[in-house]
Amino acid sequence: MQEKNRGLALFTLLVFLFLLGPLIIISFTSFEPGTVLKFPPEGFSWRWYENIFKVEMFLTTFKTSMFVSLLGNLLALVLGIPAAYALSRFSFKGKGALNAVFISPVLIPGIVMGFAMLKYVIIVYHLPIYAGLLVGHTVLMLPFIIRVVASSLSNFDFAIEEAALSLGAGRFATFFKVVLPNIRSGIIAAILIAFLESFNNVDISVFMTGPGVSTLPIQMLTYVENNFDPTIAALSVLLMIITAILMFIIERLMGLSYFTKR
Repeated sequence: MQEKNRGLALFTLLVFLFLLGPLIIISFTSFEPGTVLKFPPEGFSWRWYENIFKVEMFLTTFKTSMFVSLLGNLLALVLGIPAAYALSRFSFKGKGALNAVFISPVLIPGIVMGFAMLKYVIIVYHLPIYAGLLVGHTVLMLPFIIRVVASSLSNFDFAIEEAALSLGAGRFATFFKVVLPNIRSGIIAAILIAFLESFNNVDISVFMTGPGVSTLPIQMLTYVENNFDPTIAALSVLLMIITAILMFIIERLMGLSYFTKR
C-alpha cells in the first residue's frame, strides 16, 4: 500500500510539472536581458516588462479587450441572471432543452462557434466589427453566468422569497431586495469567471476582429509572428498574475465545490 501511495504521489508530481513547467519557463525567460527569448536566461532585467508599455498596439488592444469584456459581461448578466432564476425556480415544459441551449456555447468547439459567428453575425447581418465582437463575447460569457448563478441559487431557500411575497412585497421588489442580495457572492464570482473567459479568448475573437480592431490575445499572436524578444513572456507573466488573483477571489467567494455541482 505504501509503495502504491508513493507511485501515486510521483505521478501527481509529474502531472503538476507537466502543467506548470511551461509557466515556470516563461516566467524565467521574461527576465532575459538579451534581445532573444532563451532559457535559461543569461541575466536578470526588467527591460521587457517596461517594453510592454512602449508597444502602442498592446495598450490599444488592451482597451478594446477591457471594453468588450466589461460591456459583454453586463449584457450577459442582464440576460443570464433572469434565465438562471427561471431555470432554478420554476418547472416548465422544455426546461431541459432550454438549459441545453444556454449551455451549448461551452460544449461547441470555440473555432466552430467563431466561424458560425463570422458567417451569420458579420457576413449575413453586416454588423460592424465592434458590435459583432461584442455579440460574440456576450454569447461566450452567457453560459458561465447562468451556470454559476444557478449553482448559487441551488443553495438559496426560496421559502424566504415566498415569505416576502406573502407579506405584501411585489415580485420585482422581492427579486431585487431578497433574492439578489442572498446570491451576491455567486454573481460576483460569475462576473469574474466570465470576464476571464472573455478577456483571454482567442477562438471567437480571431474570427470577429478585423482591420483596425483587435483584442490583446490576438495582438500577442501577431507580435510573436514578427518578433522573438521576451516581451510576450513578460506580458504573459502579468496576465498569469492577474488571472491568479481573480481566481483566488473567486475561491474565497464561493469555493471550488460550486463548480463541481449539478
